[in-house]
Amino acid sequence: MKLQKTIKGEGQVSGKGLFGGQDVQVVFKPAPEDTGVVFVRADLSQPVRIKATVPSITGQDRKTTLGHGQVEINTVEHCLAAVSALEIDNIIIEVTGPEMPASDASAAEYFALLKQIGLIELAPPIRSFVITEPISVVQGDASIYALPGARDKLEISYDLDYPQEPAIGRQIYGCELTPETFEENLAAARTFLMESEAKALQSQGIGTHIGARDLLVINEDGPINNQYRFPNEPVRHKMVDLIGDLSLAGRRIYGRMVARKSGHALNQAMAKKIFDAALRLDRIDQFGTDAILDIRRIQKILPHRYPFLLVDKITQIDGDTRIVGIKNVTFNELFFQGHFPGTPIMPGVLIVEAMAQVSGLLFAQRLEHTGKLAVLLSMDGVKLRKAVVPGDQLVLSSETIRLRRRTAHCKCMAHVDGVIAAEAEIKFMLIDDEKV
Repeated sequence: MKLQKTIKGEGQVSGKGLFGGQDVQVVFKPAPEDTGVVFVRADLSQPVRIKATVPSITGQDRKTTLGHGQVEINTVEHCLAAVSALEIDNIIIEVTGPEMPASDASAAEYFALLKQIGLIELAPPIRSFVITEPISVVQGDASIYALPGARDKLEISYDLDYPQEPAIGRQIYGCELTPETFEENLAAARTFLMESEAKALQSQGIGTHIGARDLLVINEDGPINNQYRFPNEPVRHKMVDLIGDLSLAGRRIYGRMVARKSGHALNQAMAKKIFDAALRLDRIDQFGTDAILDIRRIQKILPHRYPFLLVDKITQIDGDTRIVGIKNVTFNELFFQGHFPGTPIMPGVLIVEAMAQVSGLLFAQRLEHTGKLAVLLSMDGVKLRKAVVPGDQLVLSSETIRLRRRTAHCKCMAHVDGVIAAEAEIKFMLIDDEKV
């Protein structure tokens, strides 16, 4: 059984942010068990804590940004990669600015400092996620696949392909993630930009304080006024970014990770899938079900009852923006007695009603709408694409398009075995429950 770890004492680094150029000081402090990795904006009159997990992600344009409310910390990926590689589970990272210092645009300074401070074990076992079935995220020709592998280690491979840039071309690298392999093969790999990208950013006032000697700026002949630390330094740095972003899943990951041409957005999408899958397993262990809202809690929110309650459980909620629920369709449904005898098919209007009920549960997540009832106002773009029959499981999703004090507008989908069964845009009026 592996135990949680934190650092033995305090340490600090300082420097300028890579993109913004502000002078920043960072202090690393030990943290108690089950704290996790927590950033603190210590420069504010009221310090703000930002947990380094998926719900804190606020942006990924060339960097990873975490936030709480209006407060953000940018470019955290190199620091997180060092923390993850050293298997540090609990740590407080106090920052006196909106961006982590860049040093030489690698993870080396963070790793060296934390290693020098040293680690101690804490009593509780680690929180981990073992990949037991494939998980994938794909966007165009970029992809990440999480695959089953060893249950006590993480193996990573990355395929970087820049066919239009002969100075980089195609680079493939893989290794088992350990503190030793990270220190020797990954920590020193630096952020890289093509010359055209660097000029475009500086024309926007971004990164004007740095030059080609501070990171890798590459043209057709290779690094400008610089040299590679590794022959394949770009792909190694992409792996550093991936390790840092995956740490936002909030637990150690074991298995295999295969990435191709991924960036921060795709890395974070994989972290989110692992985060959600881990929470699902936690719910099963704790409550015996993976439901975020089970039927008892659903009944406390929706006024519908048999035979018109058409949602069995909710498995995913993203604030008040997106929800996923389940309706298990059985032959015992009352409507199958007449629709149709001998050929039971779930009425399309009831599929739409099920999507509407899931939407009502979504809108109830915002505090000001708690206690309000979502009453159907209009439907647009309704399409029934597949017959739903006994034995099917309807996966119902709803995404908010617009949510106001008295009205709501959402896009709904119903899937069976990954195939779209129905879709619609639905508008609601939100009224006080007691007025119905």
